[in-house]
Amino acid sequence: MVMATGIVSLAAKFLQYDSIALVLFYLNMALYGVLICLTIVRAWCFPHHFISDMMDHAKGMGFFTFVAGTNVLASQTIIIGENYRIATVLGGIGLVSWALLTYVIFTVFVVKENKPSLDAGINGAWLLAVVATQSIAVLSALVAARTGQLHRLEMNFVALSMWLWGGMLYIWMMSLIFYRYTFFRLAPGDLAPPYWINMGAMAISTLVGAQLIDNAPHAPYLYSLLPFVKGFTVFYWATATWWIPMLVILGLWRHVYKRFPLTYDPLYWGAVFPLGMYAACTWRLATAMDLPFLEFIPSVFFPIAMIAWSVTFVGLLRRVGRRSAELV
Repeated sequence: MVMATGIVSLAAKFLQYDSIALVLFYLNMALYGVLICLTIVRAWCFPHHFISDMMDHAKGMGFFTFVAGTNVLASQTIIIGENYRIATVLGGIGLVSWALLTYVIFTVFVVKENKPSLDAGINGAWLLAVVATQSIAVLSALVAARTGQLHRLEMNFVALSMWLWGGMLYIWMMSLIFYRYTFFRLAPGDLAPPYWINMGAMAISTLVGAQLIDNAPHAPYLYSLLPFVKGFTVFYWATATWWIPMLVILGLWRHVYKRFPLTYDPLYWGAVFPLGMYAACTWRLATAMDLPFLEFIPSVFFPIAMIAWSVTFVGLLRRVGRRSAELV
């Protein structure tokens, strides 16, 4: 929810819908605080379930939403709130949590004795590890663009390194996911909304690449790599674009042909985030590489992302209202 709200807010800021961007920014700070409190309560009251979920192949990767959500909120704080102190604190939390989650979860997955089969253990949520990695790259590149020369080179190097590692991680994971798609039976219930992160992971990689292109004049090693960075940025964007028709077709197969019920599920936030990210990354790509023929795409995808966010948020409010009424 925080990831989705944050990127829709940033897309609104890029497209000069300042009022929408500001409202979503303040809302996102409140949502982040509430979800942090709920997570702490859950971990305190149900530690066994909390830890077992983290060590589960199908659920563990969902914890990377904390890293991505924290860094997206930090990016909002820089671009919209212009508060670098809070952004630095959030960025530090995001970086430490990324390191802990990465090496704890992946180590457990490697050494645990009882492992699920590929079709039961892997899903689109695995790519949240890529999104979390790239969210650190986004924030590092933003800080580098706005900091003094003293730390600019270091922050750009962190951004470049995380960008490249995130791309490599996507290739590893996407190979397994695509194999699962094509060689195992796929039921409508298996095609959960987080599969949209197939596209979202490449969209956020595009966003990082565009920021690195903008930062290149201030970092000599980035400038020397500029043709490589531009080529890979377009590669990421093209991959994200390829996924969109495929995911739409699979969604129609799921809900129209197979008549899978379309009701509110928290997982639908995993579909809102890629839509907002695609609008934001395309705008940044068109600006960074001077590609005016792409500028119509954000104006199309931002309203789609805004509608998707609104429908999902209303679904959340209705679910909370219904549960509250049942408790009363």
